[in-house]
Amino acid sequence: MSALLTLEEAQQRLLALAPKTSTYTAGLSQVAMPDYLAKDLAALRSQPAADLSAMDGYAICGTGPWQRVGESRAGAPFGGALAAGQCVRISTGAIVPPSGDSILIQENAVVDGATVALATGEERPPPGRHIRKAGFDFRKGDTVLRKGMRLGPATVALAISAGHSSVPLVMRPSVAVLDSGDELVPVGNPLAAHQIPASNGVMLSWMLAPHIGLVDEYLGPVADDPAALAAALKRSEDCDILITSGGASVGDHDLIQQALKDWGAQIDFWKVAIKPGKPLMVATRGTQVILGLPGNPVSSFVTAFLFALPLVRAAMGAADPLPRSVTMIAGEVLPATEKRREFLRGVSDGATVRLAGSQDSSALSALAAANCLIDRPAHTPAVAAGEPVRVFPLQNG
Repeated sequence: MSALLTLEEAQQRLLALAPKTSTYTAGLSQVAMPDYLAKDLAALRSQPAADLSAMDGYAICGTGPWQRVGESRAGAPFGGALAAGQCVRISTGAIVPPSGDSILIQENAVVDGATVALATGEERPPPGRHIRKAGFDFRKGDTVLRKGMRLGPATVALAISAGHSSVPLVMRPSVAVLDSGDELVPVGNPLAAHQIPASNGVMLSWMLAPHIGLVDEYLGPVADDPAALAAALKRSEDCDILITSGGASVGDHDLIQQALKDWGAQIDFWKVAIKPGKPLMVATRGTQVILGLPGNPVSSFVTAFLFALPLVRAAMGAADPLPRSVTMIAGEVLPATEKRREFLRGVSDGATVRLAGSQDSSALSALAAANCLIDRPAHTPAVAAGEPVRVFPLQNG
């Protein structure tokens, strides 16, 4: 049997298959989700466009005392230039008049009618003090945002300040989600002792929603029946990405692989050396990418975090689609690992991290309490409290 793929190998193989979607132009007032830029964005103007005051006070020229000759307010600049010995009252964000060489802040000034002087013990501010020079933030023609960057409040503000009212974006992929298993019952339906509510498909849809909104097709729950699976797969054939949960292994009742093959899909790889989540599967059907996740709820969640969300981000044009890790301090002893890399559900206060509870792959209460995954390499001894560990905050998903 061939060796299991490492996490990084599997992620790279999956991301290399990410479907290519088209681009479109959207007004910046219309962008409300984490879309990604389709190309670099250059500034159409300089920011600031002129020298601006960084403080309230007086724009001065030469040595003092200075004669006040006017005022410069934000949105209403002084109309002339300053001569030596002159100043204007100025507010934060207002244009510094020509020849104004520094800003005397109002706390350091003494005003007597139209005469402004230094307060006792204060020194004249050196040239350039408290002045935001024209173009100090960015200049016309500068690349202010890079292709693949995720738009958010700050980047949208930057794009607008750079003179843009619209930006080129990558279309969100269409996604179908399918959960399968004879034991699954639709949400809200009565349950027998041998049945469980079908939570995985809904869980995956919620995970994807901040990125793509509602999934295009929710196909489930589907029984372990070749005809039922074939009908469900047919409904997903126009989607860019199909994510399945359950049935990806090769047991007597694990039918997803064969159903996919019968449908014309090609299995790219199967099984990754991680725990939970070993029976992960990736397949393609033309340009469509199929990601088969395990059926255990925690396994499905962890593999969706590590694979499904990066795949969707890659399809959306993200330059860095993988989740980011941080280093934290173990707040308790963490167990030794065996032959697979483990992702323990943890609770962090931002500096230290502890186990969230049971690490069984069906324990939803511990998963719901977790705010991070603790990354434990294979074949490593126990970690003592106080030692550093690698952690994936779940908000980085």
